[in-house]
Amino acid sequence: MSPVESKVEYFTDPGLQNTEKVIETVENRIMSGGIKTIVVASTSGETAVKFVKKLKGMAAVIAVSHGEMKPMHKRQIIEYGGKAVDKTHLALHAKGMDDVRKSFYTFGQGFKVAVEVILIAADKGETDLYEDVIGVGGTGRGADTAIIARATTSKEIFTKNDNKKLEIREILAMPTKKHWW
Repeated sequence: MSPVESKVEYFTDPGLQNTEKVIETVENRIMSGGIKTIVVASTSGETAVKFVKKLKGMAAVIAVSHGEMKPMHKRQIIEYGGKAVDKTHLALHAKGMDDVRKSFYTFGQGFKVAVEVILIAADKGETDLYEDVIGVGGTGRGADTAIIARATTSKEIFTKNDNKKLEIREILAMPTKKHWW
């Protein structure tokens, strides 16, 4: 197989100020083909609204929040054709997942979140299992990280079946500086 060239957006600092560039990066990757679903972490729903507005008709957008999204944002996500999934579990905070979670944190808060929302969406039956999807996360607020990974459930992260276990395929965007809570 021949090598594939890909552009990664690296941000100096994590945080909200990177959201628009992450949206643009995700849009460009969708246009290059092969991806039909984006899973966006969005506590209040505000970040997800930005994604569904920009990507409407290009790909399915699933907004995931561990809390309760603001009703106005949740309504907008649905009106623009996205799915809003809130009051979810935190897949990487389950018993026995501490080392896994800490390992993802070394790539950044947003990276851990991007992986986690893919797992949550798969656990909730919102994604086609074992297909590549884009996961978007952030550090605090907004979006600063985007990855492509195989959509798998949290129970199958380390399964013996190589066609079902979690695989991170690409990094599209991430900050180089990390924020340690």
